[in-house]
Amino acid sequence: MSIKVKNLTKIYGEQKAVNNISFEAKPGEILGFLGPNGAGKSTTMKIATCYIPPTEGTINVCGYDVVDSPIDVRKKVGYLPEHNPLYLDMYVREYLDFCASIYKLKGQQKKSKIEEMIELTGLTQERKKKIGALSKGYRQRVGLAQALIHDPEVLILDEPTTGLDPIQLEDIRALIKKVSQNKTVMLSTHIMQEVQILCDKVVIIRKGDIVANDRVENLRHLGSKTILNVTFENPTDAQFLESVEGVEKIENVDQQNVLIYYPNEMDLRGDIFRKTAENQQAIIEMNTQIQSMEEIFTKLAQK
Repeated sequence: MSIKVKNLTKIYGEQKAVNNISFEAKPGEILGFLGPNGAGKSTTMKIATCYIPPTEGTINVCGYDVVDSPIDVRKKVGYLPEHNPLYLDMYVREYLDFCASIYKLKGQQKKSKIEEMIELTGLTQERKKKIGALSKGYRQRVGLAQALIHDPEVLILDEPTTGLDPIQLEDIRALIKKVSQNKTVMLSTHIMQEVQILCDKVVIIRKGDIVANDRVENLRHLGSKTILNVTFENPTDAQFLESVEGVEKIENVDQQNVLIYYPNEMDLRGDIFRKTAENQQAIIEMNTQIQSMEEIFTKLAQK
């Protein structure tokens, strides 16, 4: 595993920010790390990057413990914090040269890596500008470039797209998707659309506790009820479907459309189709509604 969190706890004074959590992220995987403000996301990420120590438990990154081998962990990790800490008076290329030197890149290797990062992150036209003169979108690109310049195996991104406009959002998401092909990415975000677009797996944390840990497609089917959207050929009073065993609720959308609720463990589509035919009506469309990530997140974060 690229990231292995086991029984992790972090206590600040009397406040337990993270409470005995465990999860893993595999190579080539984008892990969405979600939760409301104050849930413990940034704390966990700071521990994973050796910024703060855990109170109990462990985090291993590429086989190295964050407490026992912090230098080895830092070599393996690229980190973009929520508040991107840049030297605004430095020029873009100058700053990346400085970051490369921290990782002891030298000579032609350093020069090549800087050029590669400038091209990868779309900073070619901005390379001779001061960072303070850049838009927020381009500053995020500079932050990603510094996180990637030493070619880390693990990329940890804390709210990387907050405050970006729609075009900037699309560009940064595409960049994250591109670099994730040969890295493990741990991504914290409040944008659920971003989770659906980017993430393979999701961990949702609430008040320091994990309330969900699964693949995105599995979480989409978490609800206890199936909602079947049925469209009839003609205007139809669908109350006759209440007699189908298992149907709990019928909700009229309009004269030809209804929503039918029944338990998740049941599949009533065949029974509903046959009962409709018995009543000399015709169904022209039937589909199961899948919960949005917003609905799932709200449900799990508040339970």
